[in-house]
Amino acid sequence: MKQSTTSRLLVLLLVFLFLALPRLVLALQVGDKAPDFELDSTKGGKLQLSSLKGKNVLINFYVLDFSPT
Repeated sequence: MKQSTTSRLLVLLLVFLFLALPRLVLALQVGDKAPDFELDSTKGGKLQLSSLKGKNVLINFYVLDFSPT
């Protein structure tokens, strides 16, 4: 590989890390408290995670969208 190609790849990697780092740092770790959020209830109305405090809750996130907003 030529020096210029290697340099370009290194710059692209650094740019990617610079852009991705804030998302990586803000990721939850095992044992972290889940952030509060609100969803539409299947029975109508809203359901807030904090309203379920003290109850067992299973959250299944099956779609992840990492596109920038």
